[in-house]
Amino acid sequence: MGDGIFNSDGKIWRKHRKVASFEFSNRKLKQMSLTTCRRDALRLLHLLHTCATSRHSVDLQDLFMRMTMDSLRKLLFGMDGQNLETRLPEDPFGKAFDNVNDIIITRLVNPFWKIQRALNMGKEKIVNKNLEVLNSLISNIIEKRKENMSVQSVIYVSPKADDLLSRFMQYNEADYQKTYNELELRDFIVNFMVAGRDTTAIALSWFIYCICKHPHVAEKIRKETAELLSLENDHNMEVEEMANKLDYECLARMNYLHAALSETLRLYPPVPRDGKTVLKDDVLPDGTYVKRGAQISYVPYSMGRMEFLWGPDALEYKPERWLKDGAFQPESPFKFTAFLAGPRMCLGKDYAYVQMKMTASLLLHFFRFDLVDNGDVKYRVMMIMPIAGGLNVHVSRR
Repeated sequence: MGDGIFNSDGKIWRKHRKVASFEFSNRKLKQMSLTTCRRDALRLLHLLHTCATSRHSVDLQDLFMRMTMDSLRKLLFGMDGQNLETRLPEDPFGKAFDNVNDIIITRLVNPFWKIQRALNMGKEKIVNKNLEVLNSLISNIIEKRKENMSVQSVIYVSPKADDLLSRFMQYNEADYQKTYNELELRDFIVNFMVAGRDTTAIALSWFIYCICKHPHVAEKIRKETAELLSLENDHNMEVEEMANKLDYECLARMNYLHAALSETLRLYPPVPRDGKTVLKDDVLPDGTYVKRGAQISYVPYSMGRMEFLWGPDALEYKPERWLKDGAFQPESPFKFTAFLAGPRMCLGKDYAYVQMKMTASLLLHFFRFDLVDNGDVKYRVMMIMPIAGGLNVHVSRR
């Protein structure tokens, strides 16, 4: 991850945060995000329609990963992805990304990984090979973007591009008097890939798992969507027509869906464990003394199941706990830590909810999902928490 926004501190982190905060508040980027989420959700629905016709089971987690990768390519690079084509092509970027993710977690239990990395042997050799693939693909994207921007500057003065890579390349911060160099752009891309691809796809996968186990939740979501879009008397509305009605205002009013997604994130956080380094000697609120340089870990997966935080029904999947008089009631980010808290609060939180709500409302309105083999699933032990073996479901049209 280099010196990207997640892996840096101090002056470098402040630079990343300042630029990213400014860009994420950009109105054009927000509109592009909504359009991209709608486009890729529709592509997923068309693919699932084919799956429902064939009556074969499908791995929804894989499809969600493909969808979020395509969305990120559009937002980060302005490139159209092809991961949701019927033939489900292999994605070298995503494959290399997953391979590295799989191995990184083993460093926690492998005391010799630094030696293996230095000698380029064992699993570290696989990491290096996949990082070469990632770096090569990213370098090609950056070079092509530089060429395009150079040509445009000669022909005419072009407006500021909407994709994040172009905007970062064009950025010139007064405090630093320089644009981002290629290494910084590479780190930016990898960090935002980590933030936006796996986390949203995994959250959607666990959400579908939860509503399969609790079908009454799916019905309440369908009812909420139908009421907001006035679909009660229009059962034959086309997919595209419905999707176009799902704008920011409409999505913001989906309180029950927002609650159901938040309840999923409480019980199945995409990042189940996180850690921090103590900057200076301190005393925690409970009286625990922590020394400068110490490593502190907290576990959102466990926190979401603690009765003293969430009550005696902490292990129940219960979206209603987030509602008061039908309105969504957010919890403190220090209690509900799926999007971090404080200065490092996730900048992509709103984007993640938009993509999840757009996708979930369309999927549940047009399809039914049934878990294969009663859905006895387990999670994989990684830096993130995907469903082991994928989310295999039978898909049927409503």
